[in-house]
Amino acid sequence: MQQNMLHTIATELNLNPKRVRAVTELLDGGATLPFIARYRKELTDSMDEVDIAAVRDARSRIEELKKRRESIIASLSERDLYAGELKHQIDAAPTLKELEDLYLPHRVKRRTRATIARERGLEPLAHLILTGAEDPTQAAGRFVKPEGGVHTTDDALAGARDIVAEHINEDPATRALMRKLFMARGQLESNVIKKNMEQGQKFSDYFAWTEKAAAAPSHRLLAVLRGEAEGFLKVSLRPPQDEAIATLQRHVGQKDKDNNRDQLCAAIEDCYKRLLAPSLETELRTQLKHQADAEAIQVFRENLRELLMAPPLGQKAILALDPGFRTGCKVVCLDQQGKLLHHDVIYPFSGEGRAMQAQKTIQELVKRFKIEAIAIGNGTAGRETQSFIAACTLTPAPIVVLVNESGASIYSASEIARQEFPTHDLTVRGAVSIGRRLADPLAELVKLDPKSIGVGQYQHDVDQTALKNSLDDTVVSCVNRVGVELNTASAALLSYVSGLGPQLAQNIVTYRDENGPFTSRAQLKKVKRLGPKAFEQAAGFLRIYTASNPLDRSAVHPERYSLVKQICADNGTSVAELMQSKERRSSIDLEKYCSADIGLPTLTDIMQELAKPGRDPRAQFEVFAFAVGIEKIGDLQAGLSLPGIVTNVTNFGAFIDIGVHQDGLAHISQLAEGFVKDPADVVKVGQKVIARVLEVDEKRKRISLSLRKG
Repeated sequence: MQQNMLHTIATELNLNPKRVRAVTELLDGGATLPFIARYRKELTDSMDEVDIAAVRDARSRIEELKKRRESIIASLSERDLYAGELKHQIDAAPTLKELEDLYLPHRVKRRTRATIARERGLEPLAHLILTGAEDPTQAAGRFVKPEGGVHTTDDALAGARDIVAEHINEDPATRALMRKLFMARGQLESNVIKKNMEQGQKFSDYFAWTEKAAAAPSHRLLAVLRGEAEGFLKVSLRPPQDEAIATLQRHVGQKDKDNNRDQLCAAIEDCYKRLLAPSLETELRTQLKHQADAEAIQVFRENLRELLMAPPLGQKAILALDPGFRTGCKVVCLDQQGKLLHHDVIYPFSGEGRAMQAQKTIQELVKRFKIEAIAIGNGTAGRETQSFIAACTLTPAPIVVLVNESGASIYSASEIARQEFPTHDLTVRGAVSIGRRLADPLAELVKLDPKSIGVGQYQHDVDQTALKNSLDDTVVSCVNRVGVELNTASAALLSYVSGLGPQLAQNIVTYRDENGPFTSRAQLKKVKRLGPKAFEQAAGFLRIYTASNPLDRSAVHPERYSLVKQICADNGTSVAELMQSKERRSSIDLEKYCSADIGLPTLTDIMQELAKPGRDPRAQFEVFAFAVGIEKIGDLQAGLSLPGIVTNVTNFGAFIDIGVHQDGLAHISQLAEGFVKDPADVVKVGQKVIARVLEVDEKRKRISLSLRKG
């Protein structure tokens, strides 16, 4: 990589250039973010995944700038324009905006009003308007040429003003000045399109809205732009027009007593209204939208991370129910590895006879399959089904958990679900997904497009490519942080392991099906197309809990097995003994084993892994229960304090499930006793809270909540 590119990235991100070089070289060598962060700490000074991703993304932006510069140079060179001062400016332009400003006057473009005026010989008259060397109104008669399309002096002056307007618009210094004005003084204004007022009531807050554009919160900007896109709002992002034109006049140098005052003033006003304002408004929109997208994507990413890292119940025999009133409740029984053992349908809400039969079925299934936990989808009839299960008198009583079923229907119809359960219908697949989410949320949720999980903010309005890339990074980070059991993981889960991907993941599953469970990490090398690089990247994140080598159960990378054996030999112990004895581990002088490619960070990680091999970083599972007797929005009243679970965090507050089939909203002002700048600072998705009901609007299905004490 070019030295100046490394310097640019290091300066932009305030990082040591050596660290930036190390990261870029590792990325160029095919290393993944999790692998670099976990196993190459000495090279990067223990940079985390966030900083490593920032280097990767900065490099991509610089590469885009480089490609655009090369394209512009090629265009200019074809016309012999890439020379002199312009060449120097093009080569030195540090940003895409500055590069485009320099190129704008030389861009190959369609014929404009100014182009036509030049063809009619009006450029000298335009020069007079700009300089005031001669009164342009008196000189205009010399440019009247009916045969050339200039019939009157007014035609001549109008054409000359078009040339002046375009000249001002294409001046880089002018655009830079006005760009700053738009950012500093631009106003976000939205007004209702009256003919669509009735249909657009959900945007009624913005029917007559004005605020400083640069200060507008991301969620409000995205809401306004959505209202515009749906045809309910007319939106403007401009500074006060009089101020903008006055600024432009001062910059151009128009003075009250100049010969050219009136013509130049008219040209400046035309330039602003027709050319500069629309162009810079588009730029401002793009910039603010990009910033709003980044904030919304950050919110989505953090919410998704909390959801994926939710505590797992673990390997338990689970009975899962997908509730329903008229169509009944779909019931499945899963073994401790999540394998489907049995499925049925019960009708607890279709009369006393069917309810009694449903109760008997549940009792028999719990006994037959030695059920340890019951998972109930939290959608329609969820609370009612929970009450039904509570009345079943099960012995021994399994734990009962309401499970967020968002996206389960999408999984049911997916190709992954069809491959897993080719002979079962959608309802069975959905119930299985609910049960598996309780056992291991991460392993099940990776089968879904993250956008379908429902923890975003204006997710359909943001840049979809940026959103996908960010969410994919998040899923990869979570999967590799937790680690994956090689012998039980689905292809979907394995595909997110560092260095694998869908094809290698499927090859691993195929090998496992044909040859039985893996007995060692080294056996991975026998998998079709899984070469040395993929093994290097993936092995440390894969676990084999039944392996004879205890290191295969840990996050210690195979490349360090020989080092661990050397440490054991030097200290007269075995790997197993070292894992079991804190005293033996603490007696080891790690500095003795530092070398050119391994330092204390990696050695410390190894010791921590030996202390808790394959440790799961997720929290311990805790059973949660909603308030008894509060099952629908009609049961609520102001003042009630109820247990709830945070289901989504946005920039304006948090949505909380209190068990009534409709999430309530705790506005940012109601999240804590003091001032809250960012809701994510005080609440997380999946967090258990006590929420106080402030207001209930049953007709509009709106519940206002507070987490403040009073």
